[in-house]
Amino acid sequence: MSLSAGKFWGMRRLADAGGRYKMLAVDQRPPIKNLICERLGTDEAPYRDVAAFKRMLVQELQGEASATLQDPHFAYPQSVHVTDPRLGLIMTLEDSRFHETPDGRLSAEIDDWSVEKIKRAGGDAVKVLAWYRPDAAPQVCAAQQDFAKRIGDACTRFDIPYLFELLVYPLEKDKEQTADYVEMAGKNADHVLASVAEFARPEYGIDIFKLESPVAAAAVPGVGNEGAGEAQALFDEMGRLAARPW
Repeated sequence: MSLSAGKFWGMRRLADAGGRYKMLAVDQRPPIKNLICERLGTDEAPYRDVAAFKRMLVQELQGEASATLQDPHFAYPQSVHVTDPRLGLIMTLEDSRFHETPDGRLSAEIDDWSVEKIKRAGGDAVKVLAWYRPDAAPQVCAAQQDFAKRIGDACTRFDIPYLFELLVYPLEKDKEQTADYVEMAGKNADHVLASVAEFARPEYGIDIFKLESPVAAAAVPGVGNEGAGEAQALFDEMGRLAARPW
C-alpha cells in the first residue's frame, strides 16, 4: 500500500512511539445508554449522564492509549478539552441507528456530520462501523458497499485516514435475531472472512480495519488448548485478507 502525506501523518498520530495502535473507544452509544437507563430506571438516558460518563472514561483511561475514538454528539463536546493533545483523535461517522429491513441492515452517516467536518473539528482519522452479511440480499450488500466507498472517497479527498469496522449480524432467518449490539454466539467464520476480503479491495480506500473475532469470543480456546490451532489459522487468514493494520 502507498499512503498520501496526510494519511501517513494521521496514522502516525494514532500510534504510540513503537508504532502500535492502542485506541481507547468511547464512541459507543446504545451500549452505554442502555446501562444508564437500567441504572436510573428510565426509558431514555439523559444527555448529561451519557456525556459525563464518556468524559470520565477519557480522563481515567487515556494514559494507556495512543488515540481516543469519540462520537460527535456525546464524547467530543464534553471530552475534547480534557483529551491529551499528544494522542490521536478518531471520530466516528456512522449513525448508531441502523435501518433494519427483512433483507438486512442499512447504515447511514450521522446527520449534519461528514468527513470534512471531522477534519475541521481536528480529527486525525474517521471511523465507520458497517453491519455486513455477505449472504444478505444483493441490494443490501450493494448499499453497504456504496456506503463504505462513499466515505472512503471523501477520506481520500480530505486526506485523512479511514478506520473501518465490520460486524456480522443475525438476519431474520437466524435464531439469534436481535437488534442489540451483541456478538452472534453462532457466527459463521466464513461470513467474517468474506466480509474482510470484500472491503480490503482498494476501491474502498480503507487504511485500518477494526475487526471482530472470526469465531465467537467466548469460544476462542486458550493457547495450547484443543482447537487453538484451528482458531489461530482463522485469525491468520483474517490478517492475510486484511493486508493492512487491524
